[in-house]
Amino acid sequence: MTPVQLAKATGARIDRATEWLPVIEAAMLEFGINTQQRQAMFLSQIGHESGGMHYTVEIWGNTAAQISYEGRKNLGNTHVGDGFKYRGRGLIQTTGRYNYEATAKALGIDCVNNPDLLAEPENAARSAAWWWQSHNLNKYADADDCRGCTKVINGGYNGLEQRLALYEAAKSVLPQVEIPTVRAPSMVTAILTILKTVFTMFQRKKP
Repeated sequence: MTPVQLAKATGARIDRATEWLPVIEAAMLEFGINTQQRQAMFLSQIGHESGGMHYTVEIWGNTAAQISYEGRKNLGNTHVGDGFKYRGRGLIQTTGRYNYEATAKALGIDCVNNPDLLAEPENAARSAAWWWQSHNLNKYADADDCRGCTKVINGGYNGLEQRLALYEAAKSVLPQVEIPTVRAPSMVTAILTILKTVFTMFQRKKP
């Protein structure tokens, strides 16, 4: 992948795409985002969530939705101040104490006590790719289902039009990726291997 391709797939400026490219490629490799369609879906989604690779911390406007983070048990926000402390971070906007704890355990970083770790480029990319894998989002990419993928990430369909546009752009510019496969031996090969092994054992037993 080139910075130009990443920029078109995420809506990022070319300088940001150049900076982010190595960590994003490494994260996709680590967490099995390994076909053109999977990468296109992933990049379009994180491109939208991060405002074109610009924001790794949620812009806090004290909106009604953000105020509702406080005390939300489904996010694990059980302590006073958790709503703001564990606001969205990373390229997929990890949100809530529960998700920070799960991410910390999975990636081996202490983002619970130091939430801003998720805003750092490597962690921002890895946390997004890990969340993607842990929620089995490749299946939506394989099915060409941007709407379903958006529902899992967003909880609704906010920004669906832009996500779709980025997804189509990503598919048009990203290179095809072939997954290495290991072919099973043919029946003839398997039989010959068995006969060779038996013959070798027989020869060794001869006086």
